[in-house]
Amino acid sequence: MNLHKLIFTSNACYKAGRKINPKGIMIHSTGANNPWLKRYVGPDDGLLGKNQYNNYWNQPMDRDVCVHAFIGKLADGTVATYQTLPWDHRGWHAGGSANDTHISFEICEDDLTDADYLDKVYHEAVDLCVYLCGLYGLTEQDIICHCEGHDLGIASNHADVLHWWPKHGKNMDTFRAAVKDKLRCSAEHTLDNTPSEWSEAAVEWTVKNGLMVGNDNGNLMLRSPLTREQFCVILERYHNRFHLT
Repeated sequence: MNLHKLIFTSNACYKAGRKINPKGIMIHSTGANNPWLKRYVGPDDGLLGKNQYNNYWNQPMDRDVCVHAFIGKLADGTVATYQTLPWDHRGWHAGGSANDTHISFEICEDDLTDADYLDKVYHEAVDLCVYLCGLYGLTEQDIICHCEGHDLGIASNHADVLHWWPKHGKNMDTFRAAVKDKLRCSAEHTLDNTPSEWSEAAVEWTVKNGLMVGNDNGNLMLRSPLTREQFCVILERYHNRFHLT
């Protein structure tokens, strides 16, 4: 994920200062053929590029709208994510009660025909959702798009993103599956090597004497259950280490 931050401190939504306890994530897309982040995010930070019309959202506006992040193109054409509100800030995005519960982000649309662009923003969105799930204890089942939010009665009647993604063989089910897979991989690679205070000396002794070595990734898995097979291996290591007969 190519994550940057430019908080919309001049937007009325930010100034309202209301907070939420995030219970889900809602995905939007902008509904306009303009994939450049500078259209919505500004002023230019040296990466976004100059918006010649100065009509980005970080200023007083004639409508109440603001999301937590945008995904789209930087000036050099690469895809990035910009956080635009604190994640626990109440956004103005859903036109319904999802404003009180969901983190939101917009994906900048192009003309909806470029499969390569969609693939890039789609995977950037997957990584953003994995990141947010980790921050707030969410799962892939807590992720919806604006269209699904309307079907659930918590958002206004918009089609995004299901007017776009299916054109290229993607939908919210494939998206949630991708997030689930990355969450699983992330969990598998999270090291559990820091003992509690009460076990610190024992763990240090056990590792120092080669009785517990962890898996191929160096994960001691200190809080995982011990199988009988693993217990037998530890007993054998103990026997060999201290030359018991």
